[in-house]
Amino acid sequence: MDAEELLHTWLAGSALRPSTRAEYLRELAGPKGFLTWCRQQHPPIDALTARPVDIAAWSAATFLHPYLAGLAFTPASLATLADQHPEVARSHDRRITALTMYYEAAKDRGAITLPPNLTALRSGVTRPAGAKNRLDRMERAVLFTVIGSWGPTHSRHYQRDRLAVWLLLEGLRPAQVVRVDKRHLYPQPDGTWEIRAPDDHENVGKQFTLEPLTGAALKDYLKVRPEPADPTEHRLLLNKDRQPLQSRWVNKLVGQMCATHPLLADRQPPVTADTIAHTGYWDTPEPRRAD
Repeated sequence: MDAEELLHTWLAGSALRPSTRAEYLRELAGPKGFLTWCRQQHPPIDALTARPVDIAAWSAATFLHPYLAGLAFTPASLATLADQHPEVARSHDRRITALTMYYEAAKDRGAITLPPNLTALRSGVTRPAGAKNRLDRMERAVLFTVIGSWGPTHSRHYQRDRLAVWLLLEGLRPAQVVRVDKRHLYPQPDGTWEIRAPDDHENVGKQFTLEPLTGAALKDYLKVRPEPADPTEHRLLLNKDRQPLQSRWVNKLVGQMCATHPLLADRQPPVTADTIAHTGYWDTPEPRRAD
């Protein structure tokens, strides 16, 4: 099965809305689509084995060139894009979602072994003003499934990634997630954990008592957490260079994880880190009506 045949087969049997299927077909196989771009290269690129650098080159040349103002396609320039042109950034991230789902379908059908990790290609743009704050019950249930299925085929640092999203469900905001301090992890006699996330001024910050699933994810990550490049660095979550992560990374991760399930990938407005932080583990009881 070649790249375009797989695309049509996947979309025909997907649970995506018809409008989304049409959009993804246009974005991937239309005149400006990624599969079209791959065929036009010299020599042609097999879209099924394309690398993130190929996807970045397609996106920059085809869509983002007028907005990058001469900057190279880098995480820093994508952050600038998200700040200055948020709607362009959302369209870009949606194309990355389409490609993520395409490569997941290719893996499921045996066309590739490992899908490329496209997290770094996302802009990390935040949700639009006035967007729905919380996932509904079904969306949250699916999110639990997505977190549990996120593994080594998706990310080399999957234990860290899972922990970050569980921390969002605890109510931590993205900036708090990346500031959780290894010195402020307190295991409790009953098996739970209490943590604190210092603020920008190194104040100790609010205390959070973790749910068992988050506590288990924390223990899993602590087993594989690398030593920081700077011995004086105490932030818990580290990147591949053993440096602390930036809060925008949390939005990129959420976008990439949610792109692995059609219910969350198809959601409008898209799921962001703040959406999950507002959702929480449990339903908020509805206020009682006066008799």
